Amino acid sequence: MLPSLSSLPSPLTVEVRVSRRVPRSRAPLALALGAALAAPLVLTPTASAADPYTVTPLKFTVQAGGRSCTVDADLYRPAGVDRGHPAPAVLGTNGFGGSKSDGSTDAIGKAFAQRGYVSLVYSGLGFGRSGCLVSLDDPDIDGAAASQLVDFLGGKRAADDGSTADFVTLDAPGDPRVGMIGGSYGGAVQLATAAVDHRLDALVPMITWHDLAYSLDPNNAAVATDVPGAFKWQWTNGFYLIGEGQPLLQPSLDPTRINSLSCLHFVPQACQTIHTLNSGSYPADRTAELLAFARRVSPVSYLHRVKAPTLLVQGQADTLFNLNEATATYRTLRAQGTPVKMIWQSWGHSGGLTGPATGELDLSKGNLETSYVGRRVLAWFDRHLRKQRHADTGPAFAYHRDWVTDPNRTYATADRLPALNRTLYLSGDGKLVDNRGKVARGTRGYANWMIPTSHSESSLAGLIGLQDPPPHDTKGTYLDWTSDPLEYPLDVVGAPRATLKVHSPKAERTQNSGDAADKLVLFAKIYDVAPDGTRILVRRLVAPVRVPDVTKSFTVTLPGIVHRYETGHRLRFVIAASDDAYFGNRGIKPVTVVSGPREPGVLQLPVAGS
Repeated sequence: MLPSLSSLPSPLTVEVRVSRRVPRSRAPLALALGAALAAPLVLTPTASAADPYTVTPLKFTVQAGGRSCTVDADLYRPAGVDRGHPAPAVLGTNGFGGSKSDGSTDAIGKAFAQRGYVSLVYSGLGFGRSGCLVSLDDPDIDGAAASQLVDFLGGKRAADDGSTADFVTLDAPGDPRVGMIGGSYGGAVQLATAAVDHRLDALVPMITWHDLAYSLDPNNAAVATDVPGAFKWQWTNGFYLIGEGQPLLQPSLDPTRINSLSCLHFVPQACQTIHTLNSGSYPADRTAELLAFARRVSPVSYLHRVKAPTLLVQGQADTLFNLNEATATYRTLRAQGTPVKMIWQSWGHSGGLTGPATGELDLSKGNLETSYVGRRVLAWFDRHLRKQRHADTGPAFAYHRDWVTDPNRTYATADRLPALNRTLYLSGDGKLVDNRGKVARGTRGYANWMIPTSHSESSLAGLIGLQDPPPHDTKGTYLDWTSDPLEYPLDVVGAPRATLKVHSPKAERTQNSGDAADKLVLFAKIYDVAPDGTRILVRRLVAPVRVPDVTKSFTVTLPGIVHRYETGHRLRFVIAASDDAYFGNRGIKPVTVVSGPREPGVLQLPVAGS
């Protein structure tokens, strides 16, 4: 929880060089804006002895993507901070569909102002009452807009009402000491901003993406990245509808928020990408164009320009942006020498928040000092913004263990990610064995239907609060391989990898048609089977694969997991013909798998403690 006002030291009476100061209240936003417009220009208001900070609504007209548009922001200024006593700054913005006023974004301003940081939170372009189109955190648009807010914090520009900030710590004239924090859409924008503005001193991107082409249309094959995967239609269309509904959800006459009737609120390339994915047809020329756009606006394309120290926080319960996304960003930054560390927390877009008592950061509750992740964030900013060289920023890698009940031990730490160090083999009799010599010869098969026959999750149900049915597979539409009961616990930490060889004559005849939609699609996943037969699809994660060449073996990188298989439990590996959260095969494509000791399928696991 945030400290109570009575527990804070009495602030000094200070000069505040911002105009039209409006106190935060629970009044409707329209009333607050009306009060702002009606309030007289006050040059030197004073903070009450009970107020740890003041909050000032500001507008900024920025140039972004060839358009001039307004950014709606709130400036949080701690009491006692002035030109003679400057403080470093924290910049933050909302997740997709949110605004500066939603709980998580507003909490950034409050939490860090309480702790002595100047905080500037704003509604991202196209959201809340900020103008311009939704451009998916394009560095040249969203990054450029955020850079102009950094100009304000550095004293290089004023807000639209003439307000200036001369109370932020500077590293050089016009160069403020500033970090960024935020989640999801508010996470990727940090990397986009750092790519175009090297004045940023620290980043904390949470539960965000590495490559939108993978996020929205994942192909977990280890090669053929130019081939689209299986369209994640539920998540993608849910967010698309939220984006297109913004002018209705947040009424505005700002013409910069409107594109056209065919693509109301997004930049045209984003709409074209969504329309192509929904079409279910992926000819080479159109596919190349949509993948190029999705990657151009994603960190995968511009991380080489990111130099700011970065603390990545990713969620283990996240079917939208899984752990592989943060891992790819982490490895890229580390390889190029950018200071980077990574935490895998329990919660993500698919839930999983187990409560602050287990070490999880909940910014809406402000539990920075009392959560493991929160303390790591504070240390990161202490080190890079307050320049406290003694601040311990923690190990390179940490992950949450939901099987540990002691809140002081829920996070395990390491200097590196576990390697793939355990190999199991897919036997022809449906067993998952630990020795190639135990592999039995056998042939088994399945066939897809014209409708989905497997269920992993209903992300749309989660968005609107409906109950999601348990995962299931329909007999005859999948194959599974199951291990013997474990003799001791097995902790899998990271992304398993499977190498497979399948036979599908129908898929072989159509795979070179020129339309990637004709290639075979399958879905790999891992279950935990209890002694009583109850099975759990670990974190409801699946790995869609559009097989590059059905005549050759291929490798599948599954989504990263952190999961303990208890003693007596069995590990089950499954490949299924479909999943109702994704688009699947075009036409009926029966599949057979031939197993034998000479060329068995292989499942590799990253096991911690081995």
